[in-house]
Amino acid sequence: MGTLRMGALTRRRVGLRAADLEYAVLDTETTGLDPRTGARIVEIAVVRVRGDGTLLEEFTTLVDPRADVTGREFHGIGDGDVIGAPTADEVVPEVVRLLSGAVVVGHNLDFEQRFLTSELVPFGFPESLPGLCTLRALRAQVDLERYSLPKASYTLSGVWPTGQHTALGDARACARLLVEMIANAPGELRYRGAPPLPVAIPAPRRVPVPAGAPAEGVRWKPRTAAPPGDLLSPRPWADIRWRSLELDPLLCGGAFGATDRAIAEMAAHRDARTRRRVAAAVAVAGGLAAGGLLAGLRHRLRVRQ
Repeated sequence: MGTLRMGALTRRRVGLRAADLEYAVLDTETTGLDPRTGARIVEIAVVRVRGDGTLLEEFTTLVDPRADVTGREFHGIGDGDVIGAPTADEVVPEVVRLLSGAVVVGHNLDFEQRFLTSELVPFGFPESLPGLCTLRALRAQVDLERYSLPKASYTLSGVWPTGQHTALGDARACARLLVEMIANAPGELRYRGAPPLPVAIPAPRRVPVPAGAPAEGVRWKPRTAAPPGDLLSPRPWADIRWRSLELDPLLCGGAFGATDRAIAEMAAHRDARTRRRVAAAVAVAGGLAAGGLLAGLRHRLRVRQ
C-alpha cells in the first residue's frame, strides 16, 4: 500500500466534499534528494487546516540528522543549527498526532513520502494514510505554464509566498494553495480517496518539555516565527484557465513537459468518450427495461379483462 494512499481532487460527484475535510500539510528540508543515497531530514513542518481555510495548528522544528548537514545553499541550515534539535525518531509522535484524522498534503508529495518511509516509518509512523499531492492536483485541474509552488502561487494569486525553502514557509504556501483551489474551483471540489481516520500515536521516547523546564526531554527547535491571523484566508484567482476535462493525477507526475501533457490530455478525452458511451448504453438499457415493464403491465391487464 505504501506509506501514503494517494487520493485526488475532482469536480465529479464522487467522494467527500473537500471543504469539509481537515488537511495536514507537510513539508521537509533535507540534506539531499534521495534517502537511498544517504540524504536525511533536517527540518520538518506540519500545518493543520480545514478545507475552508481555518488554520487549526502549526508545528515545526529543526531535526538533527546525526550526519553532516549538506545542501545549505538551498535550505540555509548548517551543522551548528541542528545542535540540540530532536532526532527523526523523536518527532514521530508529534507529527503523527497532527496527521491523525486528516488528509496528508504536500506539493510533490512523492518526495516527502520517500523520506517518511525511510526515516519515520521505522519509528512507528503509520502506513497507508490518505494523501493528496497539490502538484498533481493543480496539473490535473488548471492549465499553467509552470507548476512549482512559488511560481504557481504567484501566477494564481499575484503574491509570491514568503519563507521559501523553510519547511514551515513552504507548508504554509502549500496550505494556502490548497485552500484557494477549493475556494476558486468552478465547481465543487471533492476528495476521492481513502477517508481520513484517527490513528494510534506512538509513545514518545522522550516527553516534550517547554524550553527552560528543568525536566529532561526533547525540545523542539523552530526557526520560523508565528504567522499572522489571516494566514490562510483564500484569495481570488483571476483569469485562470480551469481544464474542461480533468486529467488523471497519475499521469501528472514527473517533469510534466509537452509530451506528458499531451498524453494526459489524450487520455482525458478518451475517458470522456468512454463515459459518454457508458451513459448512453445505460440510458438505452433503462429505456428498454421501462418499455418491457410497460409491455408486461399491458399484457396482465388484457389477461384480467
